[in-house]
Amino acid sequence: QSLVSSSKWLQRYGLKRNKLSLSQILSQIGFQHRKDYVTTLGKPVASRYADGLFPQYKRAQDGSVYNLTAKKELILHFVDCLIGAIELYKQRMEWLTSESRQIFGVIQEQCIVIVLDFGTAAPAEFDLCRDALSMVLVEQVIQISRFNLIRAAQDLMKWQQKCTPVSERTVKSAVTWLWKLEHMTAVSRTSSAEALLEAMGDEAVSS
Repeated sequence: QSLVSSSKWLQRYGLKRNKLSLSQILSQIGFQHRKDYVTTLGKPVASRYADGLFPQYKRAQDGSVYNLTAKKELILHFVDCLIGAIELYKQRMEWLTSESRQIFGVIQEQCIVIVLDFGTAAPAEFDLCRDALSMVLVEQVIQISRFNLIRAAQDLMKWQQKCTPVSERTVKSAVTWLWKLEHMTAVSRTSSAEALLEAMGDEAVSS
């Protein structure tokens, strides 16, 4: 959704995001005040014809001076573009830090295994973990290609033997399997490593 809205905004203004850097904006609304080497003086000298003729902007980064020649309408256009870009970044940050993304980040890979290690979580914490995992399955895993679930335990448990194609049916099946898991407190010291090795054993898995 966020990427789609970004694309629509860029199309509306007919600008690419990289055209909104300070140096690129300055090059479109004015020209740089140049210095040239004067042989008779033996030093660089800046032209003076523009002094007082144009408003000037001095960049703090390198001290370069730009003569601003754009009309007010063009500058206001860039103001609108920058406000729009800022709003897109705000929306993107809100999206990145909402719902399951706040806990798991954004899943970008197309074939994944989620390893479940509940450790010695209390029953209430166990249910909270399952709530969060259900959320990531419904919100994010539904958007990718293939997935599987493996539970780290004394006796390793797998939802499927191999990564399975994503569909509404398989995601629903995985959520049901998740909520049928029993709360177990006894976990061996090597169970997490064993579950990870099992996940990595599927050559199709990218994460």
